[in-house]
Amino acid sequence: MKKDIILAGVGGQGILSIAAIIGYAAVETGLYLKQAEVHGMSQRGGDVQSNLRLSDKPVASDLIPHGKADMILSVEPMESLRYLPFLSPEGWLVTNTKPFINIPNYPDEAAIMAEIKKLPRHVALDAETIAKDLGTVKAANIVMLGAASPFLGLEYGKLKDAIEFFFGRKGADLVELNLKALEAGRKFAEENKN
Repeated sequence: MKKDIILAGVGGQGILSIAAIIGYAAVETGLYLKQAEVHGMSQRGGDVQSNLRLSDKPVASDLIPHGKADMILSVEPMESLRYLPFLSPEGWLVTNTKPFINIPNYPDEAAIMAEIKKLPRHVALDAETIAKDLGTVKAANIVMLGAASPFLGLEYGKLKDAIEFFFGRKGADLVELNLKALEAGRKFAEENKN
């Protein structure tokens, strides 16, 4: 088993939480994990990305080469396009459709979605609306993780265990909310994958 995953978004969208949950689930499964992240601009609403490499064999490098990512999981649609050169021809793009407009010349949203729809394997969802319907827009990153879950190669129960581990100290209500967010994203992906 080998999965190379690029997580992308904008500072404050929960990319590092997604990375931690996937990493915990991978380690609990007995997989090797290498992670590299760039988040220096996160406090200014800048680009945040993380490379996650999971394998049942030791992983030498923490960086994913161009054309080799099995998945790009993006919490922001424009950021998904930034990393497309890393996606393998058989890879999946899982992206939020709701933009985080933090620059005056943000590209046309319809043009961004047209590029995403050209990909043979993609899931595009409005994670913020799904999370808001569950009770808080803050769970949008976990909705995105749920949408990516069918393609991660990890046992779904391990992702649920990881959410319980990370959110457990904040109370049962928050754990339950995030488990619902995970399930809502997974359900969307299973019903709408292209």
